Amino acid sequence: GTIVSFHQMSNNPGLDDSGPELNHGYDYDLLVIGGGSGGLSCSKEAVKYIKKVGVLDFVMPSPQGTSWGLGGTCVNVGCIPKKLMHQASLLGKLIKDSTEYGWDVPTEPKHDWNKMVDAVQDYIHSLNFGYRVQLRDKTVQYINAYAKFIDPHTIIATDRKGTETKLSARRFVICTGGRPKYPEIPGAKEYCISSDDIFSLSKPPGKTLVVGASYVALECAGFLVGLGYDTTVMVRSILLRGFDQQMSEMIGEYMKNHGTKFIRPATPTEITKLDSGKLLVKYFREDDKLIHSEEYDTVLFAIGRDPETHKIGLETTGVKLASNGKILINNEQTSVPHIYAIGDVTQNPGGELTPVAIQAGRYLAKRLFGKQPNLYMDYTNVPTTVFTPLEYGACGLSEEQAIQKYGESNIEVYHSNFKPLEWTVSHGEDNACYAKLICLIPEREKVLGFHFLGPNAGEVTQGFALGIKLGATKLDFDSTIGIHPTVAEEITGMDKTKRSGESPLKTGC
Repeated sequence: GTIVSFHQMSNNPGLDDSGPELNHGYDYDLLVIGGGSGGLSCSKEAVKYIKKVGVLDFVMPSPQGTSWGLGGTCVNVGCIPKKLMHQASLLGKLIKDSTEYGWDVPTEPKHDWNKMVDAVQDYIHSLNFGYRVQLRDKTVQYINAYAKFIDPHTIIATDRKGTETKLSARRFVICTGGRPKYPEIPGAKEYCISSDDIFSLSKPPGKTLVVGASYVALECAGFLVGLGYDTTVMVRSILLRGFDQQMSEMIGEYMKNHGTKFIRPATPTEITKLDSGKLLVKYFREDDKLIHSEEYDTVLFAIGRDPETHKIGLETTGVKLASNGKILINNEQTSVPHIYAIGDVTQNPGGELTPVAIQAGRYLAKRLFGKQPNLYMDYTNVPTTVFTPLEYGACGLSEEQAIQKYGESNIEVYHSNFKPLEWTVSHGEDNACYAKLICLIPEREKVLGFHFLGPNAGEVTQGFALGIKLGATKLDFDSTIGIHPTVAEEITGMDKTKRSGESPLKTGC
């Protein structure tokens, strides 16, 4: 589509999408393009109110030939396998820690990569099957074909045999997601893998280089180290761009202390395959301005994702894109009134997160078809967690964002280091865990940002996210009684501020 600035859209009341809901002459009332989390939730909700709903889903193989079933990135090559492999690595550490608790673990525990991959893939395949059954039970037509627009109401669907079918619809929802980026350097696509491939890798990765500083990069490096693989992360500049930078650096420091190697700042320049089968990586280091080289068994790129918008014929529809290729939306509506978009493919402020796509899809269907015209997705204060070896949960603004928006003099940051009780017997670090609340002084210290680095950060953050959604103040947090002994209780009694200069290091109970 056309690349334009369309930022005003978020304030528009919406384009007129009125017209015949029945007897409109199209094949479908709604066609959903993309069978990921957002597409499935939208189609299953929509079919409660309208008759003819179809979902088109087709996975183009990765450069290394990996493809998968219905369900999208999260289920097949994202959150689900990532969390399971993260769990596998945490279990390895718990086995070692258990000796301090009196368990007799006779030998150094060994990990079987293939057994883990088979178990993870078996679970994913059961989910793929479950999604197909759900669509059938709800009378949503599942079409395993690649959709490409030829005009604003018509697509061509091409199946794996190359058979083309023309389909038309009154409305469309585009939720095609994104795919991992590769750099434009020799050997990258030929020899390297991405998150599309790592979770079904048929042989152990061996000595691995992870290129990137995204949460995908750090999560993959983290579980690989935990599973016993020699792993290095090559970082161009900062860790976890867009996240709170103090928290990001603390994650990097913890990972470094627990076996992850870092090369930063550096960028790869060329990858060649040697006769031994190993990959020779040449890279440029910013500090000495020299080209270095090192051999690895596996190179994984996690340098971001590109939206799947360039091969689906959007130029025939008039749908406008941002400069990064994402679809510009106003309350999920594109610049074409009857075409909507949700999830990672859109320029939404809620981030590339599965629950964001699921909620946006469900709300959109209720709004369009379920007689709930005022049900709009709220993209602010979306909680998230990075599943690095020490997990990081966040909700709301980073410290940098809060200062930029409100000014440093209006921001109070309460913070505390802490040590989980479970770490005491196994001699874990005293102050690796950390939490902070970023508060707005003129509004009764309303909490603008919640940040938590510690075990089970996802579970902790999910609970406190409700408070932030409801506009909780620091006093609300202080008047909440903590559950003892937990890591979450640290949030309810923080009395040290950054402004005071007092140490946030924790001593005693």
